[in-house]
Amino acid sequence: MTYAVCDVASTDDRAALLDLTRKTYKRLHVLVNNAGIAPRQRNDILEATEESFDEVLGTNLRGPYFLTQAVARWMVEQRTAVNSTFSGCIINVSSISATVVSTSRGEYCLSKAGVSMATQLWAARLAEYGINVYEIRPGVIATDMTAGVKSKYDALVASGDIPLRRWGFPEDIGKAVGALASGALPYSTGQVIMVDGGMTIQQL
Repeated sequence: MTYAVCDVASTDDRAALLDLTRKTYKRLHVLVNNAGIAPRQRNDILEATEESFDEVLGTNLRGPYFLTQAVARWMVEQRTAVNSTFSGCIINVSSISATVVSTSRGEYCLSKAGVSMATQLWAARLAEYGINVYEIRPGVIATDMTAGVKSKYDALVASGDIPLRRWGFPEDIGKAVGALASGALPYSTGQVIMVDGGMTIQQL
């Protein structure tokens, strides 16, 4: 196993990561875009700054978009020039914030909405090459990002607003990624896999 430090928002870092992967493994079948940051401060959208917008969008959307572009080119090369039976998989980890509004972190919501559209764009473009593209949309997951608002989400769990009545955990996301990467859904692409404990089910 090889580890590498990479700021996905950096063009040079992305290139170095793929160069290392090529030299080490010679091939690539799966990309999981899981990089994501929240705003450094939760500001009302009336007070949000361009600096925060650029930072969040750079890491959450721009970086993964162009990393996917580079990886997709390599995957297409593998399919067309190396092995006509090659199949690849790209998995984007977004958030329920792609469709659920939080006016105290608008840049985050916009970045995840963009990831959702990017999933469909890449799925449509890469289908002919046997490269399936998926979106995993987590809900409330116990990570450093949610630690600062734990009481808010504890209340949602207790009230039943999260029907499964528990926090999600990183392993819940990992299991979904593993299933998709294994080829468990070969006749699906461009689709959203909700991992949110039922939080976004509309109820009366």
